[in-house]
Amino acid sequence: MSAKTETTPQKQSAEIPADVALELAAVHKQFRQGSSVIDALKGVDVRIQQGCITGLLGPDGAGKTTLIRLAAALLLPSSGEVRVLGLDVRQSASAIQQMIGYMPQRFGLYEDLTVQENLDLYADLQGLKATERQQRFDELLKLTALGPFSHRRAGALSGGMKQKLGLACTLLRAPRLLLLDEPTVGVDPISRRELWSIIKLLRSQNVAVLVSTAYLDEAEQCDDIVLLHEGNVLAHQPPLAFRAPLKGHVFLVRHAQWHRRTLQESLHARAGVVDALVQAEGVRVVLQDTLPLQQPGEDWQAVEPRFEDAFVSLLRTGTPAAQAQAAPRAEAAVAIAAKPDEAAPTVIEVKELRRFFGAFQAVKGISFNVGKGEIFGLLGANGAGKSTTFRMLCGLLPASSGTLRVAGADLRTARADARERIGYVSQKFALYGNLSARQNLNFFASAYGLRGARRKQRLAWAFDEFDLSEYADAEAMDLPLGYKQRLALACALMHEPSILFLDEPTSGVDPLARREFWQRINHLAESGVTVMITTHFMDEAEYCDHLVLMSLGEILAFGTPREIRGRIRTDALPDPTMEDAFIALIQSHEAQIRRAA
Repeated sequence: MSAKTETTPQKQSAEIPADVALELAAVHKQFRQGSSVIDALKGVDVRIQQGCITGLLGPDGAGKTTLIRLAAALLLPSSGEVRVLGLDVRQSASAIQQMIGYMPQRFGLYEDLTVQENLDLYADLQGLKATERQQRFDELLKLTALGPFSHRRAGALSGGMKQKLGLACTLLRAPRLLLLDEPTVGVDPISRRELWSIIKLLRSQNVAVLVSTAYLDEAEQCDDIVLLHEGNVLAHQPPLAFRAPLKGHVFLVRHAQWHRRTLQESLHARAGVVDALVQAEGVRVVLQDTLPLQQPGEDWQAVEPRFEDAFVSLLRTGTPAAQAQAAPRAEAAVAIAAKPDEAAPTVIEVKELRRFFGAFQAVKGISFNVGKGEIFGLLGANGAGKSTTFRMLCGLLPASSGTLRVAGADLRTARADARERIGYVSQKFALYGNLSARQNLNFFASAYGLRGARRKQRLAWAFDEFDLSEYADAEAMDLPLGYKQRLALACALMHEPSILFLDEPTSGVDPLARREFWQRINHLAESGVTVMITTHFMDEAEYCDHLVLMSLGEILAFGTPREIRGRIRTDALPDPTMEDAFIALIQSHEAQIRRAA
C-alpha cells in the first residue's frame, strides 16, 4: 500500500533552502517482525543538495534501502520529517512521486517487450504527454546508447543494457531528484563506467542524485557520501574528508617468496592491522598506527589512502575480534608457503567446448585446464558467454560439442558422477526461502546422502563455521544478505566437495562481508579444494591463481592476474589495475570484431 497522498503540492518550506533536494530530520523508521520491533533508522539527519551526486553506503542491514524508499515517498517515517523538493512525504506523496525518478534494485522491465515498447509502457504509466514523448525517447536512447537496439526484446539485452534501459524508463519525466538503489549490481566494469557517465551528465543538468552502491570505487566519484551503520549516520562528508585522516596509515606490502594470499593471512594476524587486502603485486594494509609492522622478507611502501580504506577502518574501529579471526590460520598459511612449487594435477579439463542456441554460437571452441587447489577466475562482460560456460562446467547445461571433464568424470557421459564432487553457489539466491536456515541445511544434507554421525557432524560444522546459530530458525528469505551468502556456501560445502563453483557469489554484498567470504575461499583452496569463480569485482580477480577473460564467446586472455595486467602496461600506464586490463582488452577485441564484420 502506498502512503496517504494529496495531489496538490504544498509550498516549499521556508526553513529549507531552495537548493536542498532532500532532507531527513530526526528520522526514525521501525518495522515489526513477529513479536519484535526492528529499528531500521535511528534519528537520521541528512540533507542532499541539488546538482550533487550523493553516495549512500554502509554494510548489509545499515538502512540504505529504507532511507531511499522514504525519500521516494513509498514509506512514511515512524517519527521525524522527510521533505522531498520542499514537500512533506506525509501530505504530498503523490506529488513527490511525479517529480522524482526512482530505480529500485530490481527494476521491473517487461522482458517480452522491446526496448521501445518498454519506454512506451512506462511513458503511459507516468502520464507523459504524447507531444513530449518522441523528443524524450530520442534524448534517452542517445544518452544510454540504446538507439541501435530499440527493437530488441529486453530479455535479450545484456545485464548492463538492461540497467541502462531501466534508467531510461526512470528518467522519462526528467526528474529533479533521482534515487538509485544499487544500480550497478551484477554489471560488468564497462557497463558500470557507462552508467556512471550518465549519472555525471545528469549532475551537470542540476539533477540531485542519491545512489547506494556496494562498489567503493564508485563512492570516489560522488560529491558527498552518507555512511550508514545499523541505522545511524556515521559520517556525511566528501570522499576526501574520509581519506585525509588515514594519510600515513596505508601501505602496499610485498614479499619476495610468499604468495599474496599467504602474506595477507600473516598480516591479518598482526595486532594493529585494521585491513589487509590483496592488490596488484602485493597486499594493501591499513594500520591503526603509522609505524610499519615490517618482518624479514617484506617490503613496505606508503601509498595514498582511498575511500575503501576509510570505510573499513570506520566500521572496524573498536572491534579487534575482527582482526583476531585470522590469527589461528597464520601458522598453517606460512607452512603452505614453504612448500616447493609443483605442478598440480588437472581437475577440470576443457577442450574445444562449444554451445549453440539455435543458430547462435554462445561459446566458440574454448580450451583451458584447472589444477587442484587453484582459484580460477572466469571473467567477461555481460553477454560474453561466461555464464553459459559456467553452467556447462557445473553440469547444468549440456555442451553442443567438445571435451569437458570434471574431477575425472566426463560431463557428457557421467554427469551424475561429476556432480557428486561439485559444490555450487548460484548468482541468485537459490535456497528455499520459506524454509529456515536449519531446514535448508538438513535438506541439502539429505540431498547429498549424508547419514548418521557424518550428517550430525557436518550440520554442527555448518552452524559453527558460518556462525548461523542466531539465525537457525529464521526463514532464509528474511536473512541479511551476508548471512544468505553464508548459508548458500554452507549448503554447497555440506558433502565436502573437491570442486566449488561460485557464480558471482558476492554480487550486492557489502565490502566487509566480501572480505570474510574471501578468507573462507582462500582457506578452502589451501586445503586442496579447487575453486572456479565468476565475478564483476575486479579486485576479487586478484585472488585468482589464473584467469580466463572471455569476449563474444571466445577466450581473449589467459594467465595469472599479473600476466593479464602486463598485457596493457605502458610507459603512460605503468601500474594498470585489473579493471584497466579488463576494459582495454575487451574493448579492443570488440572493436576488431566490428571492423572485420
